[in-house]
Amino acid sequence: MDNGCAQHWYAVYVRSRYEKKVHQWLEEKELTAFLPLMETVRQWSDRKKKVQEPLFRGYVFVCIDMRKEHVKVLDTEGVVRFVGIGRVPSVVGERDIEWLKTLVHEPDALHRTVDSMPAGRKVRVLAGPFRGMEGVVVKQGRQERIVVFFESIMQGIEVSILPDLLMTLK
Repeated sequence: MDNGCAQHWYAVYVRSRYEKKVHQWLEEKELTAFLPLMETVRQWSDRKKKVQEPLFRGYVFVCIDMRKEHVKVLDTEGVVRFVGIGRVPSVVGERDIEWLKTLVHEPDALHRTVDSMPAGRKVRVLAGPFRGMEGVVVKQGRQERIVVFFESIMQGIEVSILPDLLMTLK
């Protein structure tokens, strides 16, 4: 799968509720940016409305040559810092980005963001749009929910998977 990114993906931490704006501003600077969104229904006192919300609050992904373009990213209003260990930004794997793109294109399977990996068995998905994903399973009725954990940003996403499509890992 080609995403048009010859460099590496990084996550940037952004100001609260600035995800969409930062994503737009990064693209206006001709940088490759990705903001995974999921549709949710928001309730106000007088109405309900479907809105697009970030899958991971506070994060936008950017594909750059770190040596040449990191200043462009950091000079973008709303960007706080690169996500990483100490002062070293963590590379987000191409596979993780592709999984995120798959997840946002399967909104019926997507449930919510979780902050830590729950206990359970490790599995790999054998078929379907999530083929190749690995995660930890949480049983819930007739379907099982798999949590795909993205170590680079320490976040997980929960998805519904039919048990027949899962293979246990050791």
